[in-house]
Amino acid sequence: MKNITYIISSVSKSFAFEWIVENINASKFKLSFILLNNSNSSLEEYLIHNNIPTYRINYKDKKNIPYAIFQTIKILQSLTTNIVHCHLFDACIVGLTSAKILGIKRRIHTRHNATIHHMYHPHAVKYDRYINFLSTDIIAISKNVKEILIDLEGVKENKVKLIHHGFKLSEFENISQDRIQKIITTHFKTEPSYPVIGVISRYINWKGIHYIIPAFKEVIKKYPNAHLVLANADGPCKNEIKKLLSELPENSYTEINFEEDIFALYKLFNVFVHTPIDEHSEAFGQVYIESMASGIPSVVSLSGIATDYIKNDYNAIVVPFQNSLAIENGIFNLLENDKLKNDIIKHGKEDIKQLFSIDTMILKLENLYGE
Repeated sequence: MKNITYIISSVSKSFAFEWIVENINASKFKLSFILLNNSNSSLEEYLIHNNIPTYRINYKDKKNIPYAIFQTIKILQSLTTNIVHCHLFDACIVGLTSAKILGIKRRIHTRHNATIHHMYHPHAVKYDRYINFLSTDIIAISKNVKEILIDLEGVKENKVKLIHHGFKLSEFENISQDRIQKIITTHFKTEPSYPVIGVISRYINWKGIHYIIPAFKEVIKKYPNAHLVLANADGPCKNEIKKLLSELPENSYTEINFEEDIFALYKLFNVFVHTPIDEHSEAFGQVYIESMASGIPSVVSLSGIATDYIKNDYNAIVVPFQNSLAIENGIFNLLENDKLKNDIIKHGKEDIKQLFSIDTMILKLENLYGE
């Protein structure tokens, strides 16, 4: 049996790690977790409840890195870890450094960011290269990420493994009306009326929300009762987004900072929109998959994982980057062409079952761990 320690930073709730715990072959792989967090979390509670060895290191920001490395080394020694698998930037710095000091031979990290450092924080690219250097294997979650690692950062191709995120697709089905109503009661002043346009994205420039709001402004001219839902509604562009929202009728939109029951939230939407501003900014973009799993037709731009499998008028409406008019027209197409809408829903569900099931991801992870 191999002892695998996951090292993760600044994650509160994650269905992805819960699904790994539930599906990994426990007779071959024993999992443990080191969480770099400054407080308790839903993930920590889940792991402890399921008797997974779990350690939290008090971590607020990068000033805590030396302390976190010292603590991580002690924990890894006590666990006799064979493989470390790190997720997210701070955890990769801490976890891979600690594992290298201890001489742990298998050091894996999943690359969750795309070109954000290259475009907006060039000083941080050297740390990405440091993380790549320390890793014996790097999991690229999309072809986009694989190309960035190889072409922009000079990682040898045999070091990079393409493993898409996997989803427990049954979780998106058979959502009770009670769960949907709970979200409405919690977040809405009144029940939203048709059509509901959904967006799940932090307020970050490259997510392209500032092109979606002007498109919705035109939608309500034709559909006066239309309602825009913005979930994960926080981030560095909050003031800019608020200014755009102020141009909409006051009761035509709802902002939701956080909703844990993401499966029920999708069921409120008639159309889902996700339009990053270029093809490289999104590393993966799990909302592409989640909306299709929920049976919600989407208007999207092709970034991250979308470039791997999404086709226009087949499993989504594809629009050019940074184009409010195209987003507006895409929404109208889905609202007014039932055959197109139903075909897109059908093909989307078929495609994600083939490409993004949790079983497929687990099999690829187990093969990697078993090398």
